[in-house]
Amino acid sequence: MNTILPNAVRVVSILALCLASLSGPSWVSPLWAATTREDLEARVRTEYPTLESFYYDLHRHPELSFREVHTSAKVAAELRQAGFETTAGVGGNGVVGVLRNGSGPTVLVRTDLDALPVKELTGLPYASRTRATNDVGLEVDVMHACGHDMHMAVFVGTARLLAQMKERWHGTLVMIGQPAEERGKGARQMLADGLFQRFPKPEFCLALHVSPDLAAGSMGVAEGYAMANVDSVDITIRGVGGHGAWPHRTKDPVVLAAQTVMALQTIVSREVDPLESAVVTVGSIHGGTKHNIIPDEVKLQLTVRSFTDEVRSHTLEAIRRIVRGQAISAGIPEERLPLVKMAEDEFCPATYNQPELTRRVAGALRQMLGEKHVVSRRAAMGGEDFSEYGRTSEKIPICMLWLGSVEPERVAESERTGQSLPALHSSLYRPVPEPTMRTGILAMVAAVLNLAGHP
Repeated sequence: MNTILPNAVRVVSILALCLASLSGPSWVSPLWAATTREDLEARVRTEYPTLESFYYDLHRHPELSFREVHTSAKVAAELRQAGFETTAGVGGNGVVGVLRNGSGPTVLVRTDLDALPVKELTGLPYASRTRATNDVGLEVDVMHACGHDMHMAVFVGTARLLAQMKERWHGTLVMIGQPAEERGKGARQMLADGLFQRFPKPEFCLALHVSPDLAAGSMGVAEGYAMANVDSVDITIRGVGGHGAWPHRTKDPVVLAAQTVMALQTIVSREVDPLESAVVTVGSIHGGTKHNIIPDEVKLQLTVRSFTDEVRSHTLEAIRRIVRGQAISAGIPEERLPLVKMAEDEFCPATYNQPELTRRVAGALRQMLGEKHVVSRRAAMGGEDFSEYGRTSEKIPICMLWLGSVEPERVAESERTGQSLPALHSSLYRPVPEPTMRTGILAMVAAVLNLAGHP
């Protein structure tokens, strides 16, 4: 009896592995999956103390976009220590680590490096007190208010574990630390600096982002569109200024600006298909200097969000048309018609999680974390320049995952009371290190092993 049972287990395992070989790398073997999970969890426990210290250091010492010099050096040092061929200074402060492990697929894993000009108010013992000079020479507070420090800690943990487990996968692993995500330019800069020419071109690109409303210990998956196109639009509405007591002798740009703001709201409500999505938000309006002076101009700043290229093009063209039409109806002469500028260098394309890749990764996460810890997420109107890696001429499949980062009891209380949790970019946002970091590492390693692993 003791001999027959082990033999039966071996036969079942061999059959399961044969099935796996027919459909590509996939954890259809419960025995292998359980062994891998136990191994990974043990390795994470071993690495966790130093990764937590690494996270605290990053959180205390954030750096603004394009200025991630020390952050980049720390990430590069970690990759070198893990055994990666490491190159710094790619696309500015970008870092690329390459680990070759025989023939097989090339998988890229990306983290972002930069922080935000936000004053931290979390009260954490490791809170940032950093101040830095911004692009226009002003001294500002700096905080990792978007969780990029957590991304980096997970990234380094993932690199360490995969370097330790080379017998479990084959192919090439490309780990990149990307600068200037918050400015929407870092990915383009790395690509322009030859990311896919100087280094192994990936067959799959993976990344994750912390979620401020998903319980720590869980992962969120969005198939298809995950994040939006982001456009910034600057509008200068020009009038004819004068004395506030004689408005009939002016062309008041303040009134015209107010009419324009309201007219812009009809784009989404009356021009975009109700089954599509778009946002037109006027985030800034400035004009005038004194109570009794009608100014010559008013400036507006807009953020415009969409998913498809078609909706984006229509919305931007509608903005131009409405702004011009409102000015003409107000009697503004041709030479004083509004100026509308699309900030092309700040454009961030929509993140589209390639469905087949996303389903495959989601399956690996469920095997690793359990069904209840992997949830479906709707697309969000935030933006992420990780999308750029999937929009090159090669059309490489990409997938960005959501990493739960808030204590489960706080999430439950928020759902019960309707009180919102601190959002990304908030001075109060604080991801809980454990189990956020552990979950992120397990998820990313599981995803890479699914794509490049073998039983």
